[in-house]
Amino acid sequence: MLSADPKYRLYPTLLNTYDRFEKGLITQEELVARINRLPSTPTEAQIKGTSFEDAAIKGIGEEDYDYRILAKVRALLPRPMVKTQVYCEYQLENILLYGYVDVIGKMMAADIKTTARYTPGSYLQSHQNFYLPALRSKGIRMLRYIITDFEDVYAEEYDHTIDLTFQEEQARRFCEFLDLARPDITDQRIFGSYL
Repeated sequence: MLSADPKYRLYPTLLNTYDRFEKGLITQEELVARINRLPSTPTEAQIKGTSFEDAAIKGIGEEDYDYRILAKVRALLPRPMVKTQVYCEYQLENILLYGYVDVIGKMMAADIKTTARYTPGSYLQSHQNFYLPALRSKGIRMLRYIITDFEDVYAEEYDHTIDLTFQEEQARRFCEFLDLARPDITDQRIFGSYL
């Protein structure tokens, strides 16, 4: 249950996009377009990632992927799988963080990631780590990222001892950015008063 009406409604992918903006990897115009949810054509990598997820979890289109990679990914999924595409939310001060985690088991959540090149520790500062406190009431103690570059499979695991200070501070900076950019924001869903 939320303690107060949130002023902002943010999801991890958008916060990760803001991270890319802070690092100078995208422009302010690109960030505002993402905030406004302007239509864009999915990239080949995005399509491949989504279809791989369906293959690994649901068995849909699995013939399009290396069975050895699928087997390694499936071996890392929680057993039993209690639910897929689980909505979760967590409130940080006046910020509601919400999103969907791919799979939950009894004590572990898992999120499948695809990448062209994997670097160990890539997800330590991911905003999806907010799923941990969001899912605590469901008994989730660990979040496992299952990552593939389609050559091999890797895993990163985080539990409730993870330090979310970086993510919390970045979420606050993003809210400051939103206040300054408000005249350019046409999709008001990001602001809590929208609801």
